Amino acid sequence: MSEVTAKASIKAPGKAPARPRRQLIASRLVPYLLLQVLIVVITIVGLGLLQPIDPDELALNGFSLRENGVTRPVTLPHFTTSRYSLDDPPFYTGSFTFRRGDAAAGWSVYLPRFSNAVEVAVDGVVVLDSRRDANANRPDRNTPQIAAIPASLLREGANEITVRLFVWGPLKGFLDTVYVGPDAALRPAFETRTLLFVTLPVVFSAWQSILAVILAIMWLMRRREPVYGVLAVAMVLGVMQAFMPPPVPPATVSRLAAVLLASAPIESALIVVFGVLFFGWRWPRYGTLLFAPGLIVFVVGLIAGPPLPRILFLLLGIPTVGICLFLMACVTAAAVVRRQDAASFTIGCAVTIVLTCWVHDMLSVSEIVTNERIFVSRLSYSAMLVAIGAGLTWRFARALNQVDSFAGQLVTRVREAEERLKASFAREEERARAAALANERTRLMRDLHDGLGGQLVSIVALSERGQDGATITDAARAALKDLRLVIDSMDDIGGDLMLALGSWRERATAQLRPHDITLDWRVATPQGVPLHPELRPWHVIQIVRILDEAVTNAVKHAQAHRITVTIDTFDAGEGPYGVISVTDDGHGFAIAGDGEAGRNGQTARGLRNMRNRAARCGAVLDLSSDASGTRVRLQLPQRFPDSDMAAS
Repeated sequence: MSEVTAKASIKAPGKAPARPRRQLIASRLVPYLLLQVLIVVITIVGLGLLQPIDPDELALNGFSLRENGVTRPVTLPHFTTSRYSLDDPPFYTGSFTFRRGDAAAGWSVYLPRFSNAVEVAVDGVVVLDSRRDANANRPDRNTPQIAAIPASLLREGANEITVRLFVWGPLKGFLDTVYVGPDAALRPAFETRTLLFVTLPVVFSAWQSILAVILAIMWLMRRREPVYGVLAVAMVLGVMQAFMPPPVPPATVSRLAAVLLASAPIESALIVVFGVLFFGWRWPRYGTLLFAPGLIVFVVGLIAGPPLPRILFLLLGIPTVGICLFLMACVTAAAVVRRQDAASFTIGCAVTIVLTCWVHDMLSVSEIVTNERIFVSRLSYSAMLVAIGAGLTWRFARALNQVDSFAGQLVTRVREAEERLKASFAREEERARAAALANERTRLMRDLHDGLGGQLVSIVALSERGQDGATITDAARAALKDLRLVIDSMDDIGGDLMLALGSWRERATAQLRPHDITLDWRVATPQGVPLHPELRPWHVIQIVRILDEAVTNAVKHAQAHRITVTIDTFDAGEGPYGVISVTDDGHGFAIAGDGEAGRNGQTARGLRNMRNRAARCGAVLDLSSDASGTRVRLQLPQRFPDSDMAAS
């Protein structure tokens, strides 16, 4: 017992969620179904109210019918026994009474409904032939006809009226009550029926064509949403049914008839595809079977002539339309249960109305409703497509408005972010400028301390020791020279190092002249060294001090008679670079293994300073010395560094 209880306790949690889920579905589905029942009732009442009121006092109901060689009395409205009667059409004969006092009003004959075509004659003279109007011969149009009766045809008293009813199936022929009387009494009923059953369908079809174009454009803009394209194709097929004139026998235009007949079931299948895609489901593979009846009607219509396509449409096409409407109703009901939104409710109600109208038409086709032959499915179907298309267009427009609103908000936010970035950039730029100024001030102070400061200390020391004026004068001149060097290096030379080297050449020549040392200046290439836009004053100071140190060493220690300065440009794989060489013809000095001066400590310190200055600029210093002289070779970088590289 304990084991059974344990199993039950394990299964119970799995079954518990199923009941609340069913209750949730029932709580949503039952109210929806009750709403649809209410809509069905309202639709049936509306169809009854849709019937225009005809002038019953002018109605002619009693006629004599000659059909299939037999004459018998009938009462209108009347269904014929034959479905195909072009060679020997049913012939209705009746009479009406005319008084000469009514001649001033003008009389007409008015036929509310018939199928498929009629020819009306008064006293043997034809006054109406509906076959001249192709749209009047379509059963789904319910097109009324009215014709004026010439006054010369009317006789005092009884007049004969005959109606020939041309039927080309597959439905039985139908003739509604015939009305004869003053045109002023008949014209309002005719205009009302024309408005309801002719003008209104054309208006809906026109809207349908416009929405089809709009939806096609929307689909071209949003290819990833095929729902727009599917509905556009369905609407195009509906427009074809509305505006393409059907063939009127005896004309045999089987291809056109096949297109018109096959478009209805294909259009209905496309609506189901639209519903499935619109509500977020995937279209199943077996769903393509819905298109089979329409394709069969189309193929048979291309091969065989009438009336076979119309028979197949009656047997396959019309039931397919009903099945598609039922499937669409199921799809919308499932969407209502799952989504609970206005779109599913609206489409579901529209499908219910169309399905009710289809059932009404089937009752009329089956002659269950014997006194009516009004087909309203096409009208309600077009109204449903127009409503769905308008809803999709409105949703698309609302989405565009939301996108525009979001884009406006995004532009505002981007503008605000841009302003913040500008402010931040200005602050960072100010900080960078301040840092650059601080760095330049520090470098300038260091250069003044290293150069001018040392010279001034020497002057003070010499003066305190009581040295002669010539020694103090030499130290003062050296300090002044160093000061001029710092000042000249601060000039903006636009990245052209040759300008700074030219100024240094003049100072070096003046320095060497008292020692009878010749300065040989050689520029190997026309441009000298390459332009360096990133060149800064502190770079120039380091290079000039390196050259000064090289010349000073040659004057003080090498006992040279000629100093040669060579400026050249070499091209490497990554770009050109400049080389400055200072060569003297002195006796040279010994170089240790580490590249420093072997004996003289002061010379060694000078060489270390030269290497440090070269490293700060990213340059490479190469020193060579032998009995024939000393050469200092400074290889400039391809791009001067932004920061001081001596820290490494």
